[in-house]
Amino acid sequence: MARKKHEAPHEEHEGEPWLLPYSDLMTLLLALFIALFAISQTDQKKMAELSQAFSSAFNMGGPSFFNQMGPNVGRRAEMPSDEDKGNHAYLAENQQLEELQKKMQEYIEQNQLDEQLSTQLSEEGLMIRIKERALFPSGSAQLVGQAQSIIPVVAGLLGSVPERVVVSGHTDNVPINTAQFPSNWELSSTRAMNFMKALLASNPSMNPARFSAIGYSEYRPIADNKTDAGRQQNRRVEVFIARTYRFNPEEKSASASDTGADGMPTSGTTNNIPATAGSAGSSIAGTSY
Repeated sequence: MARKKHEAPHEEHEGEPWLLPYSDLMTLLLALFIALFAISQTDQKKMAELSQAFSSAFNMGGPSFFNQMGPNVGRRAEMPSDEDKGNHAYLAENQQLEELQKKMQEYIEQNQLDEQLSTQLSEEGLMIRIKERALFPSGSAQLVGQAQSIIPVVAGLLGSVPERVVVSGHTDNVPINTAQFPSNWELSSTRAMNFMKALLASNPSMNPARFSAIGYSEYRPIADNKTDAGRQQNRRVEVFIARTYRFNPEEKSASASDTGADGMPTSGTTNNIPATAGSAGSSIAGTSY
């Protein structure tokens, strides 16, 4: 009689039972880290999206502990607002400069000085540009004529703001060689100095520490020196009111890359002073009061 074949007993694999708790552990760890990440955030919209996603994934539509979570009020309070970072100060300063520009423009229009005075507001500050013929005779640094009526107006505007002021003198490229002015460097510097002194004398309440004067000679032209009209535009005095604040919330004051040592905007930051050869040495002729 044939013997019955005995089937080999089923062997349990010792490694199988740990897979289930291991997968549960990994899932819980994943949920923990995501929960910690969500707690550290303050975006209410993202928190709501995370809450909905994890409610569906881990609770099968039931209530979730994510629903009890919200923005970390303590952490949010530690984060500086835009106002703390300087935006509020920037907007207030910008409004003040816009008002100054508006007042100056009204004066220009009322006195029909459009061809002699102009203003320009940029991210660096407010520029008041005055042509030579409104202030000086040709080849001279003596203030005459309309200067006596323009200076009190400009001084009154400058006295209403605390920003730094740079007065700069500019000439055309026609050489000058007199006993008083051996070159355009001396002429432009003396004109800037005299105009700045006149501003301070007109409004003694202004702090002289805010002011500086500098001569750029012929090296900061705004027009082509090859024509008479261009040379007339280049012979000028500029009063620059430098911004204290920038819109960048991380930076309250102008950086060295935005303005030069004299406080004027460097080439490339604004169109009101084009870059020209030789301008790097212009600060040698600068004069401070």
